Amino acid sequence: MPISEPTAWGQLPDGRPLHRWTLRNARGARIDISDLGATLLSWQAHDRQGVMGEVLLGHPDAAHYLAANAFMGGIVGRWANRIRRGRFTLDGIAYKVDRNDGGNHLHGGHDGFHARRWGVDRDGDALLLNLVSPEGDGGFPGEVRVQLRVALSDDGTLNLRYEATTDAPTPLSLTAHPYFNLNDRRPDIRDHVIRIDADEFFAADAEAIPTGRQHVSGTAFDFREAAPIGSRLHWPDPQLRLAGGFDHCYLPHGPVGGTPRVVAVVTEPSSGRRLTVETDRPGLQFYSGQKLAGQANREGHPYGAFAGFALEAEAFPDQVNMPEAEGAILRPGTTYHQTTRYRLDTL
Repeated sequence: MPISEPTAWGQLPDGRPLHRWTLRNARGARIDISDLGATLLSWQAHDRQGVMGEVLLGHPDAAHYLAANAFMGGIVGRWANRIRRGRFTLDGIAYKVDRNDGGNHLHGGHDGFHARRWGVDRDGDALLLNLVSPEGDGGFPGEVRVQLRVALSDDGTLNLRYEATTDAPTPLSLTAHPYFNLNDRRPDIRDHVIRIDADEFFAADAEAIPTGRQHVSGTAFDFREAAPIGSRLHWPDPQLRLAGGFDHCYLPHGPVGGTPRVVAVVTEPSSGRRLTVETDRPGLQFYSGQKLAGQANREGHPYGAFAGFALEAEAFPDQVNMPEAEGAILRPGTTYHQTTRYRLDTL
């Protein structure tokens, strides 16, 4: 289906204009995306009765996206999730990057990819978004060039295909950060039922930094069989108490870097909408939205806690300080590839 012509959508503080585009499929679903942060602004999709509704959380305007700290719908980089104390060593050189989450680095820092104006081109029925991250950006080494292809298929799949190159070794972990609520007539997502295809997750400390792998058996984190989010939030689990809910990285089953595999499925009983997430990334961060309280919704009113959930396909949090660090390093002469798909249908 054709992509709309760009429409004006605010401006950056320096006066540069921002725009938004609409992607549609043959079934009438539509996704709005902006060049600000390659942000997913809206996703309208049918419920089981054929009624169209909004499944993404969003702010009122570009100014709110720039001022807020929820990374609402944006593309996160250079580093998705956290780096302990904003420090890592690469090839014997110690680096310090932005610390914007207490004493830690989070989601690219103060001026990450979610806050940049991306270049936009068309590729048939898809959008190609491009960004150049210069040497020293946020404290990271090397110039990185990123391309993201965004397409909406007729079966309801949003396909995100990333590529990136660098001129010097650098950590790189990119992710999309949409918040979903599959029933726009309900204020939170506690009735949603989630399955996560993983035997392990990373336990974390009070600052959400991983402390080690933990098996899900016997914990609130065992979603190998689908379970409601809300009921699990009441389990007496010390990890839930530390985070105030779920904000943990899972290690999904299946090979990494090949054909994307299904890592999570979420359903909403009343609307019948179902979200299936596929990715080739090693980690999947499940965030239950407990800190969304006070964030402005599209009408300018505050969201409540648990207003939406995020499923972020990425490298492991703080992987640059783990034995697996090399798996998150992009080097000259190689290309970063990532494919993540979000598919919406109904039961």
